[in-house]
Formats: sequence, C-alpha cells, structure tokens
Amino acid sequence: MCANYKPITLQQIAELGLPEIPFAYPEEVFPLFLTPLLFESEQGLEWRLVNFGLVPKWATDLDIAKRTYNARNETLHEKRSFHEALEKFKFGVIPVTEFYEAKYVRGKAQRWGVRRKDGKAFYIAALYEITKIQDQVIRSATMLTMNAIDHEMMKEFHEPGDVKRSVIIIPDYRLLEWLSLKSVDIQTFVQGFPVNEFECFYCPKTKLSKDSPQLNIFDSL
Repeated sequence: MCANYKPITLQQIAELGLPEIPFAYPEEVFPLFLTPLLFESEQGLEWRLVNFGLVPKWATDLDIAKRTYNARNETLHEKRSFHEALEKFKFGVIPVTEFYEAKYVRGKAQRWGVRRKDGKAFYIAALYEITKIQDQVIRSATMLTMNAIDHEMMKEFHEPGDVKRSVIIIPDYRLLEWLSLKSVDIQTFVQGFPVNEFECFYCPKTKLSKDSPQLNIFDSL
C-alpha cells in the first residue's frame, strides 16, 4: 500500500498545463501530511490542500487518517469510511512525482521508488471528503488501490505472499473523464499502469520535516 510519495512539482505542473498551485506543500508526504489534490469544479480544474488520509464526516478526530490513506476499489461500497464520498462522486487525483513501496530482499524490507521514465508527474486516483471537526474545516483524501498480483512490476513489492496491491493511475487522456465521473462504477479505470513507461529504483529512506515546503521550486519561479 502506498503510504509515502513525492507530490508533483511546480515545474511539472507547468509542463502539464495545469492551473498554478496557490499554496506551499511538503516535498515528501506520509499519512496525516498535507498534500495537493486536483479536482474539477464548476470553474474548471482546481487545487486543494488536503490531509493524506480520508476523514469521513462522522469522525471526531484525525486519527482515522492513519488507516484511510489507501482504499481498496473492491470494497469502497462496503467501507463506512469511503461509502459517502463514493456515492457523491467525490473523485479527484493526487499528482505525484514518484511513490515508494517496500520490496523484500533476502527477507528484509527495502524502500523502493516507482516513477515515470520520462520524468513527468502522473495522477493517482483519489476520493476526497470535506467535514468539520470542532468547527475546523477538514479536507482530506485517500488513494484508490487495486489487486496487483499479476502486474509485472508491482507484484514484486509488499510482504511475501499472495496479497499484492498497486495504486490506480489515471492516464493523462482520461483525467477529465475521471474527475467528471457521475457513477459509482469505476471499473474501467481499474487497470495496471503500463510497465514500459515506468521504472523502479532502490531508494533508502531519508529524514524529512513534515513542514518542509517546496521552497526550492517556489524560489525558482
């Protein structure tokens, strides 16, 4: 399951022709960190800074986000945490530069990254929610996942066994179709990403501050 990734950079946003992003955000994200989410409103494509880990309307604190940063597409209808967002078609994407997974080498977990070979950002399918906790507005999101037992690249990650998962990546040409979807049936989007366009690499974990924004990119523009 994806619990750690690097969000899209401002340079990549410009390259993709997306709206300018109006806020700073961490260079690397873990559950409970804030992260950029792209969605479609009546005004067109918009950014929101959201909590990584969906906080449903019935939650009384943010702790639930430690368990809701990924959501299996197979059980969205059954899970109380995600059901309402699905029924209201709250589809978004979390654009990323790369994401990280555990790969077991000689029985020991190693941190590996997955990214596009061409260096472009890509879109991970997400559900988002807006709620209030003690009069504070909380915007949050979860990444959608799929079975990856037959995926050439993603089957190599996670603990040894027959449970393998992958985030669902929305192709560029289907972005608007996904964001404007008015159906709870998302199965046509549940497809493994093309391995020939991606690469994986060994990437030991580094220490990063939760409050470390992308100042290097902001300063360059």
